[in-house]
Amino acid sequence: MAMAAWKRVGVCLTAAAVVAGVAGCSGDGDGDGKKKAADSAQSGVQTQNEMTKVLQAAFKKTSEAKSSKVRMTMTMPAGLDGGGTMEMSGVQGWDPAVMDVTMKGSALTAGDPDAPEQIRMIMLDSAMYMDMGAEQAAEMDGKRWMKMDFGAIAEASGDPEIQKQMTGGMENMNQDPAQQLALLLESKSLKHVGPEKVDGVQTQHYKGTLTIEEMLDANKGLEGAFTDEEREQLVANMKKTGLKGYDTEIWVNEDNYPAKMVVGMQMDQGTMNMTAHYSDYGAAAEVEAPPAKDTFDFMEMMKELEDLGAGA
Repeated sequence: MAMAAWKRVGVCLTAAAVVAGVAGCSGDGDGDGKKKAADSAQSGVQTQNEMTKVLQAAFKKTSEAKSSKVRMTMTMPAGLDGGGTMEMSGVQGWDPAVMDVTMKGSALTAGDPDAPEQIRMIMLDSAMYMDMGAEQAAEMDGKRWMKMDFGAIAEASGDPEIQKQMTGGMENMNQDPAQQLALLLESKSLKHVGPEKVDGVQTQHYKGTLTIEEMLDANKGLEGAFTDEEREQLVANMKKTGLKGYDTEIWVNEDNYPAKMVVGMQMDQGTMNMTAHYSDYGAAAEVEAPPAKDTFDFMEMMKELEDLGAGA
């Protein structure tokens, strides 16, 4: 597989991680599902208690919705493997975790004149399917969909640490936009910016910043997953990548759903920004895997390449 195609895979996985809320955590709403974001401090700043009630109510209601449509733009700094912009639109579901989105943009096509103008990506049953395009299909007996089974990849690694990370990644992918609300509640810099209109709808705007350590502390899904030594190493490894922290902004509409979310990941190379608009909460996310005849398995391909190398 060409290096440009591998880059597209990497960008797809990064996008999936961001849109599925990999930085998310588990949490508990306060049950105040009837609390309206626009009911509190329409003109002025909400108190800490008011912010907490609105965000907890939004967390609870969004978690229960289990699906939404998503329209996202992600911008990566030039220092991050060439950088670029990517747009994504489609549906995502949680409980169970599913996704069917189409992506396009310079981040996918940079350095590859034969790259498809857009790529469809499906996530289902702990596996990711990526449409690699007609050119790739010509090299794979007409099969254009690549399947990456995260569980199989973890098992084949034989490395307990990789298995733990892959398992944690799959658990974190089973998240929804409300998980960012739970994280935001843990921010020491949480602020209510005020009422604003998003896509023609009245919302309340909130913002805050989390360091890597605060994000890990807030992520209840990681409790007990690492020893103190492993946690220190994880933080060190994340910092080595240049990641410094997360800036999060969320706009909650009158129905207690996040209408818009902006997440900025601060890195040495610059800031990777993700802006997402959500709608149609609760609509069924009907996602199907591509036909088996059109799919090649990433692990099987790697094994074949290994066998060819061993023969040589």
